[in-house]
Amino acid sequence: MKIVIINGQNHKGSTYHTARMLADKIGGEITEFFLPKDFGEFCTGCTSCFVKSEEMCPHYSKLNPVTNAMLEADVIILASPVYVYHSTGAMKAFLDHYGYMWMVHRPDERMFSKQAVCVSTAAGAGMRSANKDMLHSLFFWGVSKRYKIGLAVFETRYSHLSDKVLNKIDRKTTSVSRKIKKRDGKVRVGLITRLLFFVMHIAQKNGFNAADKNYWLSKGWTEKSRPWKSDKDK
Repeated sequence: MKIVIINGQNHKGSTYHTARMLADKIGGEITEFFLPKDFGEFCTGCTSCFVKSEEMCPHYSKLNPVTNAMLEADVIILASPVYVYHSTGAMKAFLDHYGYMWMVHRPDERMFSKQAVCVSTAAGAGMRSANKDMLHSLFFWGVSKRYKIGLAVFETRYSHLSDKVLNKIDRKTTSVSRKIKKRDGKVRVGLITRLLFFVMHIAQKNGFNAADKNYWLSKGWTEKSRPWKSDKDK
């Protein structure tokens, strides 16, 4: 399997080590990115990606290596420590650049066959809301199977974690890795994703803008074709 980890911080703390432990247990080719070191631009709100093309984004060339890695991966891991009850600003800025890939605009069919995990840790609380920040994008991209790992580690340094917390990280990453390996190559698109896609399929027959409408028409998605179906099933 190909795995890509997008780390929402540059340092290698508890969140990084949890995400890396998970990837190692899944096994395969692992690619890592660190934000904001590998991408730290803020969306300018120019709407070019929506109304024209994602290639018109002023940050397209910087973002493209990360985009390609995600599209080629079987498993996407989004990892962010909790910052004031939410994901890091770097993670949010990164995800802001992919609004065009939401189902309401131009989803990529490769997303529908992927699995993904959101990982967050905190000294105290806020893991649920931090993971939710990331889960929103994964769902609206069309990622079919999504998991989350949220752990209170009661420390600010990974080297100071207690054996009890380390054992909990080990158990959780083992459990999720087993589920991912079991579903490898057999990911099914969930009912809610299918329903949302159906709504978008109706809406795109008229289209919100030309770029989206033409994209959906070219894919055949305004008719009977679906991104999760093989040619023989269409």
